[in-house]
Parts: sequence; structure tokens; C-alpha cells
Amino acid sequence: MANSPAHESDRILEQARSSLVRQQAGGRRSIGRRSAELKRQHFGKKAARMAMSVGVLIVGAMVAGMILNGIGVTGVMVLGLAIVAALWFFATFPKMKVPELSALNTGDVRTMVGRTELWLEAQRPALPAPAVQLVDQIGVQLDGLGLQLEGIDPAEPAVAEVRKLVGEHLPGMVESYRKIPQNLRREERGGRNADQQLADGLGKISKEIDEIARQLAVGDLDALAVRGRYLDYRYGEGLEAAPQLEAPKVP
Repeated sequence: MANSPAHESDRILEQARSSLVRQQAGGRRSIGRRSAELKRQHFGKKAARMAMSVGVLIVGAMVAGMILNGIGVTGVMVLGLAIVAALWFFATFPKMKVPELSALNTGDVRTMVGRTELWLEAQRPALPAPAVQLVDQIGVQLDGLGLQLEGIDPAEPAVAEVRKLVGEHLPGMVESYRKIPQNLRREERGGRNADQQLADGLGKISKEIDEIARQLAVGDLDALAVRGRYLDYRYGEGLEAAPQLEAPKVP
């Protein structure tokens, strides 16, 4: 029968399975490793809740069976439906929240990058195609920049400027675009419409992030060059310049 308990449990279980697949895939496509990492953590917590709920239901059924001298066929069916319902519920809820705009530039660098990537991913459906491509590109750049910033003292003024660019200016530009009514986004102001202005602005931010990454890498390259010169002296030129011992002369 279409409305039988078995059919209903199959339907709920299929919904739970589909929800799990979407959650494991991260829902929206991740634009960076940091946002994907946050999604995996969220899914891991969901899986833990699902396992715990199933365990509680099974233990409860065992206790009830001991007290009532068995739960019977009806009890087994009720237990099965309860397990399926619990799996569906914890696979669906709670949904992963999109970070608040005001909370992006908070926490350590890893957290800031991950939150910014998650927030940008949530805005992608409302952006024009050129801007979406730039957002994807910026996501890759943010991963590399985040790794570079992790090794720098957070008190450095340059770090604060980078955080402001990534956690405030970048999302602020996208948010300004989203506030423009859709029917006005094609109107030109100063020879460019809102779509073009957004793409130009994101392109400039992408170039700025690339330039910052290069400047940060200069310090690493300089350190590598210094170490290379030291090794040349210690094991190369240093050995050649060292005085050579003469073999004793045979009388």
C-alpha cells in the first residue's frame, strides 16, 4: 500500500540519504579549502548526532524489552520507524548557517578565511557570471593567503590591513551589489552598469590579494636565499677556502 509503514519508512530513509549526500558534498560547491573544511566539520557533528540517536533508541528498546519481557513485532516496527525518523531529522537539521557579515573579520586567520569563503559561496547565485568566476578565483587565492598569514604575528599592521581587505572590503562590495534592485542593475552610471562595476571591483581585489601574496613571499624567498648562501659558505666555498694540511715529508 502507498501509505503503509514500510513505504513511509523507505521514503523517509531516502530523504535522509539524499540529505546526507548533499551535506557530505558541502551543499554548495566550495570555492576554497577552508570553507570545505568547515563543511566537513559540520557534517561530522551531524553524523555523531545520528549515531548517538540510533544508539539511544536501541538501548531504550532493549530496556523496554527487559521490563516488558519483549517488545513484539509492533515494537520492532515502531523502533525501525523511530530510527529512520531520527536519521532523517539529524541529517536535515540543523542546517549550516551562513556567517553574518559583521562576523567575518573575527577569530584567527584560518577562521576568517573560512567564514569569508562560506559567505561568498552563499552569494554566488545572486551574482552575474563574470563575478561568479572571480569569486571562485578569489577563493583559491584566499587559501594561499591564509597559509602565508598564519606564520606572521597578528599584531603586525600589515596583517590588520589584509584582514580588513578580506573580511570587510571584499564582502562589503558584494553586499552593496546585492542591495541594488535587480531591475536597476543594468542601468549605466558613468558608462558602466552595476554588473560591470562589481566585476571590475572584484578584479581589483583579486589583483591586490595576488600582490599581497607576492610581497609576503618575498620574505620567504629572502630567507631561502640567505640560507642558501650560508650553506654555500659552510659546505661549499668555506671548504675550498679552508687551509689544507700537508702530508708529512719522508726523510
